[in-house]
Amino acid sequence: MLRRRNTLVGQPVMRVEDARLLAGGGMFVDDIDPPGLAHAAILRSSIAHGRIVSIDTEAARAQPGVHAIITAQDLDGKVPTIPVRMAPVEGQARYLQPVIATDKVRYVGEPLAVVVADSRGRAEDVLELIGVEIEHLTPVADVAMADAAPLFEPDTSNVCVSYSVRVGDAAAAFAQADYTRAERFQVHRHSALPMETRGLVAAWDTERTRLTIWGAAKVPYFNRRTLAAMLGLTETSIELIELDVGGGFGVRGEFYPEDFLIPFAARRIGRPVKWIEDRREHLMATNHSREVACNLEIACRRDGTILGLRGQLTADMGAYIRTTGIVIPSRAAQFLPGPYRVPSMDIHVQAVLTNKTPAGSYRGPGRFEANFFRERLFDIAARELALDPVEFRRRNLLNAGEMPYDYGRLAPYDSPVIYDSGDYHLTLDRCLAEIKWNDKRHLQGALVDGRYHGLGIVCFVESSGSGKENARITLASDGIVRVAVGSSALGQGIATGFVQVTADALGLPMERIAVLHRSTSRLDQGFGSFHGRSMVMGASAIVDAADKLLHKLRTTAAERFCCAAHDIELCDGLARAPDGRSVAFEELASSTEPLQADGSFASSRPTYSYGAHAAHVAVDPETGQVEVIDYVSVEDVGRMINPRIVRGQKIGAIVQGLGGTFLDHLVYDGQAQLLTGSLADYLVPTASDFPNVRAVSLEHSPAPDNPLGVKGAGEDGIISVGAVVANAVAAALSSLGCEVTALPLSPPRVWQIIERVRRRG
Repeated sequence: MLRRRNTLVGQPVMRVEDARLLAGGGMFVDDIDPPGLAHAAILRSSIAHGRIVSIDTEAARAQPGVHAIITAQDLDGKVPTIPVRMAPVEGQARYLQPVIATDKVRYVGEPLAVVVADSRGRAEDVLELIGVEIEHLTPVADVAMADAAPLFEPDTSNVCVSYSVRVGDAAAAFAQADYTRAERFQVHRHSALPMETRGLVAAWDTERTRLTIWGAAKVPYFNRRTLAAMLGLTETSIELIELDVGGGFGVRGEFYPEDFLIPFAARRIGRPVKWIEDRREHLMATNHSREVACNLEIACRRDGTILGLRGQLTADMGAYIRTTGIVIPSRAAQFLPGPYRVPSMDIHVQAVLTNKTPAGSYRGPGRFEANFFRERLFDIAARELALDPVEFRRRNLLNAGEMPYDYGRLAPYDSPVIYDSGDYHLTLDRCLAEIKWNDKRHLQGALVDGRYHGLGIVCFVESSGSGKENARITLASDGIVRVAVGSSALGQGIATGFVQVTADALGLPMERIAVLHRSTSRLDQGFGSFHGRSMVMGASAIVDAADKLLHKLRTTAAERFCCAAHDIELCDGLARAPDGRSVAFEELASSTEPLQADGSFASSRPTYSYGAHAAHVAVDPETGQVEVIDYVSVEDVGRMINPRIVRGQKIGAIVQGLGGTFLDHLVYDGQAQLLTGSLADYLVPTASDFPNVRAVSLEHSPAPDNPLGVKGAGEDGIISVGAVVANAVAAALSSLGCEVTALPLSPPRVWQIIERVRRRG
């Protein structure tokens, strides 16, 4: 048996990563400077939609210091397309993005050529010498003009995916309803803005036929497999190395065109090549997200009992389907019912191509949008039925006794949605208490010192962590336990969590544990960090590997002491025989043969965290400025490995969501030209913008399907922000007759909402 004396899981220990980073010991991709390094710059299309007539590189190639210029012609007619990693549906293949433009350009920022030169400055200067002739085609700047010109001939429509989600009999529900209400909602286009932009360094070793790439993030094993297929190499001949990452949030680490072009260039010239994205490139080339519209209708009884939802949901996917497929519209449809009892639903889903930067996942993809659509409609329905919005939600929230709750298949590529555990009423009541809802309800719509006050409340449910993950634990003779996990480190503190889990599982102090996550050579296969899965899947794989290592320790000690393995007691790093003899764990491993165990964890059923958010705002009707006076989230995450890290994730996610609600906005003109291509135009929150944010995390309902009982905690903080703030703003302006149906809620837009009502009145 193992006598575990340390109980590190659940403790708010300081992050093991921080001392090195705070002392300036971080290593980021731009810090990598191997001998002979060349630099790449990418010529990107300045035209949103056009047919390529010619690309003249003769003058550019003649410049000193230029090592290569690569266009589609240099790929010998074999231009790979980037495969879908998740959310696949039939018929997507023809809409995948080529790694470099061939016959057409379809968005501003699409790669046309790569220049490799002695320095970054030289490479960027040479870009201007490349002559490009493009025949202009009609740009599709918005889904409203989706059929103005096909992006992919011979298609006549730019609707690339269309399907319906049905639960129960929506037609019958609406026929018998006492009340129905339809509204159109819109979430604007925005995305993540990590502190560190994308980048990579690639080096080709001709003698060893080996490619090394620095700068991997999120899903390095998928990217290795994809690149190997494109280059005709074996997976084992490519090593992807993770470095420190200045933020991920879903956009960093997917496979982009540059993830092929830079390694291809390095192999072509036989020298290491570095490419670092500048901020303008990031805003025009890295995945956009969120732009979804929904015509949503609700059917209720007179007492507010929901009978059904129906409508149409349309997502602007940009010019191509990228690695995350149609995850944005499919998750938006999947999460429309949220944590509520919705007996029937009929939602038609459309993914539409436009001449904008392609869309992909961004923290809480589809969930942010679904919560905004649903919770705004709930507040509208409650007001028109003369019901309290809190009681409207209480009446329809699922009860603990209904768990597990099976909604069936809500996405065409996914398994059925089964909410695993939880008490949704508990988090709602706690959230109301934290924000002092009853004490403040007299402020609802009140004009105080020239500003209208409002309170908003929403509930949510969020999925996380399914699939598979692998781990390897190695005990060497130096006494250090080294842990390799397929989950990627993106700044979320997973090394600390993994150390805590490993230390508890082996009964060792944290100082004896080292987490190694930096190379695809450490494991045969891994699956990465996304969908809130690192602790759910990665930590569970560590538990499995630790159990197997403990078995090896018992077996090895039993052989030494000539006793049965089940008679060996493991405690405080010692293996003790029944007669009192003992040996340290590290003495059971030799210098040439360390003890090693591989573990894995797989589950087809996601975990479901849940909770409620509440906000108190004040709106200045003369300027449209909204102040967030108080913001509270209460969420049940099953079990916390490290409460300090969980709290940081929650606060960060909420502030990121507030930025997306008030500030972040990727704006295009009628020619599909990006107008917000710098941080002077694309605004993000600073530390002082939203000072009053509180997060309460509970451990009421552990996940039943993994050994630690953990649920995802990294994404759910953001998904209710737009909804709860919009509800609070609408409540504040209720006396004016204002309705909030679209984001963002920037001062000019809020002012316009008020002015439109004033003009009508």
